[in-house]
Amino acid sequence: MVSTFGSLATAYSGLAAARAGIDVTGQNIANAGTAGYTRQRVTQNSIPATQTGFMRGTAALAGQGVSVDGIARLASLTLDVGVRVAAGSSAYADARATALSALETGLHEPGKDGLSAKLDAFWSSWSELASHPDDPGAASAVLGAAGTVASALAAGSKAVDAQWSSVRGTAAGQVTQLNDAAKQVADLNGRIRTALASGGTANELLDQRDQLTEQIATLAGGTTRTNADGTVDVLLGGNPLVQGTDARAVALGGGERLADGAAVTLTWTSGTAGAVSLSGGSIGGALAVLAPANGNGTGGALAQAAASYDAVATQLATTVNAVHATGTTPAGTTGTAFFALAAGVPAAQGLSVVPTDGSGLATRNAAGQLDDSFADALSRLGTGPGAADTTWATFVAGVGTASRSAATESTLTGLALTNARTQQQSSAGVDLDEENVNLLSYQHAYQGAARVLTAVDEMLDTIINRVGLVGRG
Repeated sequence: MVSTFGSLATAYSGLAAARAGIDVTGQNIANAGTAGYTRQRVTQNSIPATQTGFMRGTAALAGQGVSVDGIARLASLTLDVGVRVAAGSSAYADARATALSALETGLHEPGKDGLSAKLDAFWSSWSELASHPDDPGAASAVLGAAGTVASALAAGSKAVDAQWSSVRGTAAGQVTQLNDAAKQVADLNGRIRTALASGGTANELLDQRDQLTEQIATLAGGTTRTNADGTVDVLLGGNPLVQGTDARAVALGGGERLADGAAVTLTWTSGTAGAVSLSGGSIGGALAVLAPANGNGTGGALAQAAASYDAVATQLATTVNAVHATGTTPAGTTGTAFFALAAGVPAAQGLSVVPTDGSGLATRNAAGQLDDSFADALSRLGTGPGAADTTWATFVAGVGTASRSAATESTLTGLALTNARTQQQSSAGVDLDEENVNLLSYQHAYQGAARVLTAVDEMLDTIINRVGLVGRG
């Protein structure tokens, strides 16, 4: 009789286990499209038979059913790490590629709106003046073309300034996101630790935390370290951004404007002061783009671009003024400058044309006679190794090469990230076909346990209510 009633408990355990499997499988199906969701499985074990003293030595003992030991989260630490590393590398490459692409687009090269075309028009106007030194229209064309060149240089330089400020502003916003994500990870660490310590599950909290650690990796690279109590530490450059339930903050410092010439840095705001060493992430890519220029041309892309604009403006003013100063204006003035560079501003933004009309152009010799040799010499300044055109062409080619290289790197790291996520999803993602098969299996298991329960119930009813009816007849 005892073992018969025990069969009820055995059958019930099968019902409970199948119902748990149905619930978890249904949750998986419902969250198949939820970003960051990791599929779950019920972990079950058979309950061994209990051997009482008088049953020892029995050849075969019936088991006591099945136990639901927990709900496993089917994530892979190795694959998760791979996704975070790939996310940091991809974000870093994307930040550089985006900045260089915008810089290249702003050059308008090749094309009629590019500086090369405007320089060509400037030199051609001198050639036309050399052919017609007494033509006021040719003189006006020279001044107009020169003004166009100066305006193009100023506009290009200001556009680089604006892009630098925009990238810095975006980086500042990303730093705020980084600090917020770190606080959330620290909070989730505490909640996960409490849930696990009480014997509960924290699968949904773990999903949220994994999304945040990937967000941190996308912003700043870094690594994670799992602790025995279920918490994770997040490290940037080997120093903890999150440690248990504590989160540190970082701040963007250094140069506020491109003209400052100072590096933009990411620093800790608490604990040991100093710069944060980034191994990747969009913030790391932004800092690389915002780096100051250096003498060998390997500094930040935007600062190097601004320096190139200034170099072209300075070179243009120097070479043109040197030739123009050898001629004489109609007013008899010798040694006059054609271009001027304003003090206190970048050369490209401070370049201006000195003559206001044809009377300021050096079109005569020392005797006051019209002389086309000066205009002709000026028209030839656009060629040669020391020409401003050559400097500009070298700069444009360098930007184009760097932009293509960055775009290629962005594509490759993007493919690596896609591959890492595909591998992660093969383990953690929900496969609807598989879940439907599991659902059918659990439903049949439930029905089977229910049938056993019904059979035991009917057997007990027969034994209790229909056996041993004495005197009935």
